[in-house]
Amino acid sequence: MILLGSMFAGSPRPLGPRGIPSSILKAAIVGPWTISASGLVGDQQADTVNHGGTDKALHHYPHEHYAAWASDMPEIVQLLASIPAFGENISTCGMTEDNVCIGDVYAIGTVRLQIAQGRQPCWKLNARFDVPDMAYRVQKTGRTGWYYRVLTPGRIKPDTEIKLDDRPQPNWPLTRMIDLLYTRTAAFDELTAMSELPELADGWRKLAARRVASRKVETWSSRLESDKT
Repeated sequence: MILLGSMFAGSPRPLGPRGIPSSILKAAIVGPWTISASGLVGDQQADTVNHGGTDKALHHYPHEHYAAWASDMPEIVQLLASIPAFGENISTCGMTEDNVCIGDVYAIGTVRLQIAQGRQPCWKLNARFDVPDMAYRVQKTGRTGWYYRVLTPGRIKPDTEIKLDDRPQPNWPLTRMIDLLYTRTAAFDELTAMSELPELADGWRKLAARRVASRKVETWSSRLESDKT
């Protein structure tokens, strides 16, 4: 049984050398929690172009990854001591990128959420952890977490079970999609199939379609590199 014990929210604060507003620094808020079509009520987004919106209403980051990061990078253990270190709204044990699929629908009480896409790590993780290539490390390891769209808004009580309600795309675990985007980048037949998944966020479907059409991998540097200027 997987229980939702806490939820996390944040508000914009200066981040990085230029003090760009970000809500990556979140904290637990007292439940029950209200979930609207745009996400957790009380959670704010500083960058509404790249964060938030229908397909990125809530961010889930597996708690199992904390131990893996602590083992890989002892220098950030202090920052990992308290959840949420990765700007997530939800962190649980038992759900990881290899056992959840694009399009999965989860019921938490009366609220229904659907996995819409994985997280594309950005430079804000570098600033958060004071590690120049942290975003790249998150991408390379596949420990990205994922985003939900809200199918049915409502209220969630603490310690409510997260139940898998539907799995329309069992052949598309998130690990497969991460592999296609960042490792097997020229698997054009699979990318074509990815671009046609109706449950996948529109932005990721278009990304896959553009790569197939151009036969070129998009540039990642502006997303992954630190905010140094």
